[in-house]
Amino acid sequence: MEVVAVAAALGLLLLAGAQGSVENEVRETEAVRELLARLLGPELAASFSVWVKRALAAASGLDTYRLSGGGAGARVQVLGSTGVAAAAGLHRYLRDFCGCHVAWSGSQLHLPQPLPAVPGELTETTPNRYRYYQNVCTQSYSFVWWDWARWEQEIDWMALNGINLALAWNGQEAIWQRVYLELGLTQSEIDGHFTGPAFLAWARMGNLHSWGGPLPRSWHLKEIYLQHRILDRMRSFGMIPVLPAFAGHVPKALTRVFPRINVTQMGSWGNFNCSYSCSFLLAADDPLFPVIGSLFLRELTKEFGTDHIYGADTFNEMQPPSSEPSYLAAATAAVYQAMTIVDPEAVWLFQGWLFQHQPEFWGPAQVGAVLKAVPRGRLLVLDLFAETKPMYIHTASFQGQPFIWCMLHNFGGNHGLFGALEAVNRGAATARLFPNSTMVGTGMAPEGIGQNEVVYALMAELGWRKEPVADLGTWVSSFATRRYGVSHREAEAAWRLLLRSVYNCSGDTCTGHNRSPLVKRPSLQMVTAVWYNRSDVFEAWRLLLTATPTLATSPAFRYDLLDVTRQAAQELVSLYYWEARAAYLKQELVPLMRAGGILAYELLPALDKVLGSDRRFLLGTWLEQARRAAVSEAEGHFYEQNSRYQLTLWGPTGNILDYANKQLAGLVSDYYTPRWRLFMETLVESLVQGTPFQQRQFDQKVFQLEQAFVLGTQSYTSQPQGDTVGLVKGFFLKYYPRWVGGSL
Repeated sequence: MEVVAVAAALGLLLLAGAQGSVENEVRETEAVRELLARLLGPELAASFSVWVKRALAAASGLDTYRLSGGGAGARVQVLGSTGVAAAAGLHRYLRDFCGCHVAWSGSQLHLPQPLPAVPGELTETTPNRYRYYQNVCTQSYSFVWWDWARWEQEIDWMALNGINLALAWNGQEAIWQRVYLELGLTQSEIDGHFTGPAFLAWARMGNLHSWGGPLPRSWHLKEIYLQHRILDRMRSFGMIPVLPAFAGHVPKALTRVFPRINVTQMGSWGNFNCSYSCSFLLAADDPLFPVIGSLFLRELTKEFGTDHIYGADTFNEMQPPSSEPSYLAAATAAVYQAMTIVDPEAVWLFQGWLFQHQPEFWGPAQVGAVLKAVPRGRLLVLDLFAETKPMYIHTASFQGQPFIWCMLHNFGGNHGLFGALEAVNRGAATARLFPNSTMVGTGMAPEGIGQNEVVYALMAELGWRKEPVADLGTWVSSFATRRYGVSHREAEAAWRLLLRSVYNCSGDTCTGHNRSPLVKRPSLQMVTAVWYNRSDVFEAWRLLLTATPTLATSPAFRYDLLDVTRQAAQELVSLYYWEARAAYLKQELVPLMRAGGILAYELLPALDKVLGSDRRFLLGTWLEQARRAAVSEAEGHFYEQNSRYQLTLWGPTGNILDYANKQLAGLVSDYYTPRWRLFMETLVESLVQGTPFQQRQFDQKVFQLEQAFVLGTQSYTSQPQGDTVGLVKGFFLKYYPRWVGGSL
């Protein structure tokens, strides 16, 4: 019972700040009304009556919404205990009563008229204190180039999906610059420390420094402006923004100013050498630790205010210098104590990723040392990969510290149909029933967004459900109907096939990485095995194409049709690669040339053309975002190069090669295709000359192609070319019969 009381105490601690005043109720009411007007337009928005009343909250203080009214010209009444609760109630009405759909790729908002009546009153209380969103990496893989217009859309999406706890980490480098200058560093030393914009997530966790930098002065100004707007909008809904705190990592230049400070140089990370990695960690007992930590937090909160929850990661994917529990406890306590100097109400939001990432290091004694170093209820742990590798089971519910059950799902913002929907559906409810569970919330923690929207729709819904969805097959059929705005038998059948295949991952294969040969540097050792039956993907593809006469006017349908076509192409690449590899190993030149020629000279160019028909699959769209963030042509080129590196080499020598792979028109034609052509040509040459294929020599040659793409200046259009449906039909008619006929 003690651990349950601790979890409840945390909820009460944070609710104290959320109770608010009449002024907050008015502000949150107005925020939801403005969201409604942005979403539906002023005329339709007038059909709703929205209010926020704290008194509606359950006795436990948990978020609650109430729906009533509608029908025969009556206004729909939406009442919420917070702005987020009211927005979630509005979304529930639009979804379940109007058959609407709100998603990253576009929304389907065809409301029936008159608006459907709510039978009696519908009151819903969330079973959890928190619905969390983001991963530290999301800031770099997805948000890095966003302007305010895009942030406004995202915060609306967050509110509608009931998110009430989220990272707000923009602008922190500007604050750190002020602190470093105050500590005596020069501007050139600071410039030499910060990474470029596309790699800031890993600088913030101490994994990297310097790579891809420096940050222009205009970057700091833009990020400060954005952070103020982001925080203002989040708070207007009653969300709790999580601000950053000092984790102990310092610039090397600090040793010039303070030559006697006690620092440890950490090991390298991600195949980088110490020119860009091997951060300096300040000792917990060094007198400068609380000074730097409090300087940063004081300057940060003076600029942005605070909601008393802070994030920091000291040992993310880095092995600590010592496994002694006393060392780990001291290092952890120092971070927390530096927070409380400035904010006695501080709560530390802590990513639990490190425990599962290096299980050989983080034994029970080491985990316990970290968890016990912060007072119970003041460490809020993100069980970051709980849908696949839940850590609450192995840590006795994090030894009494409150935790949030998170779905990580996606690494690097990869394209590729993927999900573990059965595990997601059951996971949170199972964690809630765990003996002495200290679970206080659910969370979505993808490294990159804008993909596999069905997974996030389910996870957001589960944040308000007390039980799992009873029948996922029925649920996914309803999802398809809402998404396209009309029920269609073939489309629903396609989604059920996807549910039982690509979205039914289980076991150790559920990593969330796209390991397709299409997006990997070619070799003779590539993995082509998948956990599902490829026939299900091809049949779903056929069924969606069958539905085009009815659904082709739906933007969401066109997106899905292209995305499933992209997935089918990914499967075809694996199959043609396997044919080419088998032919090479059998020393059969003609079959090798046939399979390799189709893959590299027909299939990939055709895929690039299909992708080019939708701006959401254009490299030009991605790079245009980067250039728009700049204030000069030189800066635009710098940002674009940052972006190209992230998508491909990730580091100067391919340090984390293809981790953040995307299947985008332009990237397929000018990065993936040249690699595959060189590979097939090298295999043919090997057979003709009777010499063995040398992977190392090939890697050296292909690196020249990869680097040329990253350093290139070719522009890419952000305007789609061609008709998606027509191009998909042509692609289908060429390749689907080969799959069915077994003549790949």
